[in-house]
Amino acid sequence: MRDGVINAERFAQLRELRATRPDRIAAALVGRARRDLLRGDGRLFIVAADHPARGALAVGCHRTAMADRYDLLERLAIALSRPGVDGVLGTPDIVDDLVTLGLLEDKIVVGSMNRGGLHGAAFEMDDRFTGYDVETMVDSGIDVAKTLLRVNLADAGTASTLQSTAAVVTQAAHARLPIMLEPFISRWVDGRIVNDLSTDAVILSIAIASGLGASSAYTWMKLPVVDDMERVMAATTLPVLLLGGDAGDDLDDTFAAWEAALALPGVRGLTVGRTLLYPRDGDVAAAVDAAAALVHGEMRTGTGEHRADSQTGPITKERV
Repeated sequence: MRDGVINAERFAQLRELRATRPDRIAAALVGRARRDLLRGDGRLFIVAADHPARGALAVGCHRTAMADRYDLLERLAIALSRPGVDGVLGTPDIVDDLVTLGLLEDKIVVGSMNRGGLHGAAFEMDDRFTGYDVETMVDSGIDVAKTLLRVNLADAGTASTLQSTAAVVTQAAHARLPIMLEPFISRWVDGRIVNDLSTDAVILSIAIASGLGASSAYTWMKLPVVDDMERVMAATTLPVLLLGGDAGDDLDDTFAAWEAALALPGVRGLTVGRTLLYPRDGDVAAAVDAAAALVHGEMRTGTGEHRADSQTGPITKERV
């Protein structure tokens, strides 16, 4: 990509700060300008970027698309500069980079908790909590927690994942920290994990996930868009963000499915990552703007006013 959204000097400053003043990264996270979770129209549009920590670097046929951290950060900078983007979902390494670059002011930050079920691993179903924990998120001002919950009835690793997820849901509720569960019914197929995206499977995953923990008061759901979303949304009273997933060959069809699902009761918005950060035509801003319009309605999207400025940001010592 390399279009100068974040220039080489700022990347160099980021590397230097990480090596010499790591305390300033934590201070930037605690001191950033925060906002209410829901405001205005009560809807959320979150850009997801927690895939690399689980070893999932592919986008379409490009197996290492997300491996270039400079490129990923530039794409995120473009996305976060667009009107209608409410925040980002990431692991601590991504969030620390973004906050140090000054890209998380007045944004919702969703902390990804369990990345231990590495893509393609024999232990993939034993999805350990290797990212954020509840205490750190509360202390750091992270706004929402997120966990992946893949349920495989034929794999014993699911049991520990269910138990661990129930524990963090309880902890988050005690801390009054919203926690978003991303449930799937999964199975092994030819040595790899495949998520069942049938309507009945998604409904079953909701039933299992909804009952985890000692309280559901702060639980949200992150759900895929599948056939018969009316039945899916009738399966829960919890607030829901739609999972973007992979767009496939026809982005127009994907956007149409999102638009229809966004109109259903209980749907509060959209969480999308690779589909928008790595669009086929390379135009991240246009893809993000189109999705933002689905969530929030048509918005003013002048590139000159909203584009990330390569010469500004709190990465300097005075501002961090």
